[in-house]
This record gives sequence, C-alpha cells and structure tokens, in this order.
Amino acid sequence: MFELSGKIKLIDQTQTFNSGFTKREFVITTSDSKYPQDIKFEVVKDRCEQLDQYALGQEVLVNFDVRGNEYNGRHYVNLNCWKIQAAGNAGAAPAQEPSAGFPANEPEPSPSDLRSPNYEDSDDIPF
Repeated sequence: MFELSGKIKLIDQTQTFNSGFTKREFVITTSDSKYPQDIKFEVVKDRCEQLDQYALGQEVLVNFDVRGNEYNGRHYVNLNCWKIQAAGNAGAAPAQEPSAGFPANEPEPSPSDLRSPNYEDSDDIPF
C-alpha cells in the first residue's frame, strides 16, 4: 500500500468497456519535491462515481496499490486508487476502503474475537 498527497489536476469521465468493466482516471500534482509531478491514478467499478465529490484544485490524500501486467510483449503499470480523501480532513469524503464488512465507526475485532469455539479443529478462515 502506498500513499501520496497533492492537488487534483484532472478528473476524466468514466470509461465503460464491452465486458461491462468501468474505470475512471484522475491526475494529482504533487508538491513535496523541488519539481512537482503529475501522477495518474485510476479507480474501478463502483468507486468511479466517488470522484464526483471532488473538485479540480482540491488537496487530497490518495491510498493506492501498484498493478502491473504484460500484453503483447509490452508491460504496463497502473496506480490503482482504493481510497481518496480530502487532505487535512481524515473523515471528509472518503472512498470506500476494503474493510471485511465492519462499520467504520467500530474498532476492528481482535484475532480472539474472530476465532470460533472449535478454532483448532477448523481449517476455515474465520471471516
């Protein structure tokens, strides 16, 4: 998991492909070095519409994963955003973070909370 902050420079329209897959790209400009960088991210599926609540020039904090693939001998890298929020305001306008189904206002359960009574005899994942 990686994190980067900057100002939103561009928010593209949602792209829908023949397979039904949707993605949306956006660019932020970082300012944490002598030379600002424009970094392109993408969101997929149901997270595409969450970009509607942000405006050009707004400071944001982006959490993302690096994804890579090969196609016809060429290699591609995508920065897959899984959470975006207004910078300096951790509770404002967050995108949905992968969360195992627990409400955001409740603490995560401890490992002992996840164990079933017959945990030692079970090969199942407890969630």
